[in-house]
Amino acid sequence: MTVLPRPSILTIEPYVGGESKIPGVNRIIKLSSNEGAFGPPPKAIEAITQAAREAHRYPDGSARALREAIGAKFGLDPARIVCGNGSDELISHLCLAYGGEGTEVVMSAYGFMMYDIAARYAGSRVLKVAEHDMKADIDGMIAAAAGPRVRIVFITNPNNPTGTLLPSSEIARLRAGLRDDVLLVLDSAYAEYVTEPGYDAGEALVDAAGNTIMLRTFSKIFGLGGMRVGWGYASPEIIDTLNRVRGPFNVAAASQAAAVAALAEEGWEEKSVAHNLEWRGKVVAALEAAGIKVWPSQTNFILLDFGQPERAKAADAALKARGLIVRAMGGYSLPQCLRITIGTAEECQMVIDALTAFSHG
Repeated sequence: MTVLPRPSILTIEPYVGGESKIPGVNRIIKLSSNEGAFGPPPKAIEAITQAAREAHRYPDGSARALREAIGAKFGLDPARIVCGNGSDELISHLCLAYGGEGTEVVMSAYGFMMYDIAARYAGSRVLKVAEHDMKADIDGMIAAAAGPRVRIVFITNPNNPTGTLLPSSEIARLRAGLRDDVLLVLDSAYAEYVTEPGYDAGEALVDAAGNTIMLRTFSKIFGLGGMRVGWGYASPEIIDTLNRVRGPFNVAAASQAAAVAALAEEGWEEKSVAHNLEWRGKVVAALEAAGIKVWPSQTNFILLDFGQPERAKAADAALKARGLIVRAMGGYSLPQCLRITIGTAEECQMVIDALTAFSHG
């Protein structure tokens, strides 16, 4: 007899991260995973080096110092914060804890792929709601969540992979339109890059509704994608649930130290946001001038729409010929699109030159 997993597991398409190599090309410019343009903060690198000397010690299972640093940074109660091995781990735990066989999970059509994977892993049925102009349809999500089996609704704001932003009032309207027994998971992985007035990453909504959790990450603006540190802010009851099911040492000691140090890096966020605004604007303007459609973005990446899958594939090949790796979007059912991270000034100029030449070729 063959040992078989639960049937829902076999419906999962494995997550494929952004490419990092091109055969035959020596210098690679990786713009496929929305990593911070400047790498890790200097204080974080120093903290990682120091932590290596204590690598034989188990980490603090409660991540107390990190939770206190996050609380001080964002004005939140550390007791209502939980840290994870990336926010991906917390997404999986939420699906297992609140979903499961016989339940349903709602997400937007172009939402983060890990929601679908984690929900299927838990045994839930995934309901994807069509988007309008690359934005989540709040009315459609409310309608989809009205079914008695729905237990979780996932939404990212601003969204990955589209980069689009919904007004915070729309997120609040989504919460108000859901039953009290439905958990709203608000993923704010790109919150630090948002410059739109009135934007709320989720703190206020969590404080107003005990059935909501805000997820955040150190993988983007803080440049610690390789250290795998995410966190969530929610009601004491939700935090208690996650603390019951997460691994006892789920965030490595070096990762905790690096995250605390990253929060203390003076001027890091301001520098990163200013650079992102400047070069995202320059890249968008240049590509639009070259006749390429770019969807509006409030993140550190842009979504290019070439109209036809073949055209997007040709553009991808033109970029790879110059050592530039971006993200093809076929896995997100957007085969006509490419997602490009805003990298350094040099990297952004290389993207401009490559795609301008491609468009005029």
